Amino acid sequence: MRKPCCDKQDTNKGAWSKQEDQKLIDYIRKHGEGCWRTLPQAAGLLRCGKSCRLRWINYLRPDLKRGNFAEDEEDLIIKLHALLGNRWSLIAGRLPGRTDNEVKNYWNSHLRRKLMNMGIDPNNHRLNQNLPRLQNPQDSSSATSSASCLEDGPSALPDLNLDLTMSIPSSTSAKISPEEKQKITESNLSKEPEVAAASPTLLLFQ
Repeated sequence: MRKPCCDKQDTNKGAWSKQEDQKLIDYIRKHGEGCWRTLPQAAGLLRCGKSCRLRWINYLRPDLKRGNFAEDEEDLIIKLHALLGNRWSLIAGRLPGRTDNEVKNYWNSHLRRKLMNMGIDPNNHRLNQNLPRLQNPQDSSSATSSASCLEDGPSALPDLNLDLTMSIPSSTSAKISPEEKQKITESNLSKEPEVAAASPTLLLFQ
């Protein structure tokens, strides 16, 4: 197990004072960053080595860039995230003056939402489009057939002659006298030219 960098009981916690910040700045300017485990004691600080490192990197180093991210920085973060994923230290190394913690916070608070509003999945950087629901094939076929019927119009339907001529039942014809039968036959013969001139007639027989 790795030995802790310092005794937690003898270190200060909480906000850094101006005197502590100045001690850390003066020491690093004179000696460089060096080993963060031994730096607090050498600089005369009652702080943990990790606390000194984060304070310097995130707040005190002279090349630290403050303010909002520019558009070119946003584009670079998005491109690097597509290649490197959540490896924030590597991404921040390509952005002069930006810290890995700052880049991570900006990604989670702004850039993820920006990509989602553009319809892009922030995890894999691919389009996340909801395709429109396809029409049911049966509905489309029925719609096509109904449309074709409407296009053809009434002229496409056959012109049917539903004028029905019924013959006299055989049971009644037995009671009719020969003279009446002859009159009926003559009347049917006289109507034949009219039927021929009309459209085809459907004859129903019992």
